[in-house]
Amino acid sequence: MKRRGPRPRGGGWGWVPVAAAFLASGCSAPDPEAGGHSDADSEGSAATADSDSALQARQAQVAMAGAGVMPFDLDRTTHVFEPVDDGGVPTVVSDDGDAEQVALIRSHLAEEAERFAQGDFHDPAMIHGDDMAGMHALVMGHDRLEITYRDLPEGGEIRYRTEDPELVAAVHAWFEAQVMDHGEHARSHE
Repeated sequence: MKRRGPRPRGGGWGWVPVAAAFLASGCSAPDPEAGGHSDADSEGSAATADSDSALQARQAQVAMAGAGVMPFDLDRTTHVFEPVDDGGVPTVVSDDGDAEQVALIRSHLAEEAERFAQGDFHDPAMIHGDDMAGMHALVMGHDRLEITYRDLPEGGEIRYRTEDPELVAAVHAWFEAQVMDHGEHARSHE
């Protein structure tokens, strides 16, 4: 399969400390003498802006790395991640139905499903970093996962199925992390 651009290095969850600071900032009580707002509220506003900026930077980094791994155009496709009781179903579809994009999506996902079934999660690690939520468990437990691919009219999907509750939780965590990382290019199943 043809890849676009150089393969990026590194990554990780650089946004996690910022997100933790953001969540922690909302925990202080308002100061009634300050009009119902505390200094922590002002700091919380700054933390929110910092967290938004860090998340946007993370998503831009992921989009750039994704362009080096995924052969289709991220700006013309949507990833949808559907957690289910026994695993999950991520789909990638062309937003405009372009036949070339659909073919690129299908070939990429079919190839990735084969790799994942062998415990090879190298491509997601190149995009999201080696320490992505759920990924280590998926690599270590790949032999207890049934991983299948199928075409969809506008793209394709990979199905992860297992009876192991820890692997189900890992799939769900991995999906949540991908939705956060891909930003406007991804969403959870509605």
